[in-house]
Amino acid sequence: MAETLRELIAGHPGSAPAIGAPDREWLSYAGLRALSDQVASALHAAGIGRGDRVAIVLPNGPEMATAFFTIAQTAVTAPLNPAYREDEFAFYIDDLNAKAVVLMDGQEGPALAAAEKLGVPVLRLSSDPADPAGTFTLSSDTSGTCDQSAPEAGDVALILHTSGTTSRPKIVPLLQSNVAASAHNIAVSLALTPDDRCMNVMPLFHIHGLLAAVSSTLATGGQVWCAPGFDALRFFGWLRDADPTWYTAVPTMHQAILARAGRNADVIAAARLRFLRSSSASLPGPVMEKLFETFGAPVVEGYGMTEAAHQMCSNPIEPGTQKPGAVGLPAGPEVRIAHEVEPVLTDGGVGEVVISGPNVTPGYESNPDANAKNFFEAEGKRWFRTGDQGTFDADGYLTLTGRLKEIINRGGEKVSPLEVDGVLSAHPAIAQVVTFALPHPKLGEEVAAAVVLRDGEEVTDRDIRDFALERLADFKVPRKVIILDEIPKGATGKMQRIGLAEKLGLVETAAS
Repeated sequence: MAETLRELIAGHPGSAPAIGAPDREWLSYAGLRALSDQVASALHAAGIGRGDRVAIVLPNGPEMATAFFTIAQTAVTAPLNPAYREDEFAFYIDDLNAKAVVLMDGQEGPALAAAEKLGVPVLRLSSDPADPAGTFTLSSDTSGTCDQSAPEAGDVALILHTSGTTSRPKIVPLLQSNVAASAHNIAVSLALTPDDRCMNVMPLFHIHGLLAAVSSTLATGGQVWCAPGFDALRFFGWLRDADPTWYTAVPTMHQAILARAGRNADVIAAARLRFLRSSSASLPGPVMEKLFETFGAPVVEGYGMTEAAHQMCSNPIEPGTQKPGAVGLPAGPEVRIAHEVEPVLTDGGVGEVVISGPNVTPGYESNPDANAKNFFEAEGKRWFRTGDQGTFDADGYLTLTGRLKEIINRGGEKVSPLEVDGVLSAHPAIAQVVTFALPHPKLGEEVAAAVVLRDGEEVTDRDIRDFALERLADFKVPRKVIILDEIPKGATGKMQRIGLAEKLGLVETAAS
């Protein structure tokens, strides 16, 4: 099995298409391998080689996909969200100890300002729409010497930061072997072949798009068609033009797609989708069922996180084996339940989900406290604490009951926000929902929910609470329901529970 990114694409037929994009010719595997060599030469000329860190700030699209995959074969990649402000870029570039920053040719703005302020050289990426998708050249005003040997399995390929919603973001280094193992795991769980084509709509500064869409596809000799980001208004046009066999997205994207599915029935009928994939947040059961009903293809929910180079569990690919509300069976690493405090694995019940395997990061960089808290040894293996609470059913499927930090403690009664999400998602008028903790002066925390209604629907917060009362114990029913036009989301499209009460201006209201 391949242990480096270079090995992942080494054996595929050179004439086979690899990278596509709207209105572009396909880049072949021979072209991708040649581009990798050209990028290596350009980086070496700029004094960047094995072990050096390169921050990548590019818009979504084929050049972002190939920049990650080619640069990682020579140096260490660190994709950053292009929407960051100057102070954020300065923090991440400095925290990474980046030796260079990749920007589009002619690109100005906060990333350039941050790089110049820190004295970090800029590599300019140029591309021509007339060339095959993902083709580019790198240029730089700097030069120097570097280690020009090829990265090996134990070298870092990719660095990402944790979201940092409750603390300073932690640096997650992923080795060449971690990325290769995860790409293999995903490809196996989805039964990917060279005939498969993924339409990527996920941001490529995030582990989901980089591993599930790009790396797993390239590992099998398949094709990645790169959209310029997610846009529900353009999705069905892309679906028609790209002609994919699958796509992967987060639940909020799937829900936005469903909202426009009715007027695009002809495109759906002509599509050759073999399956749909969802990950990065729990997919409510009713949404999974509606997707299957709409597209007539299995909906494979996966469970992943950055520290695992994405995938940990996946629902099986075979039609009819997916369990709504479950994140699937272990799909690569070993997955167990552990005591939430003690370094002890348990035989069952509800507890913290822990993982061990070749796709798991060796540990957070320069953060011994976080490593001591999140890793432990048991049964001769090193285990990573995911921070998720969950349980396995009799068939071996894992169901998440919530993030340990997100579990709502209502006067001693523990409420899983995911459970409430699942119930409210079944309401015919609700398009999106996120349940969260609302501070309460006596109970400590109360249950609240923010919802977005389907087009043309009209219901009151009382109607929604009554719906919940018929299906949940009283203490789990949201005390407050807020109907919004849009729920605040993070950069990757995930809805964020932690801090939502503050974002919505509800904290003073709750305390009064």
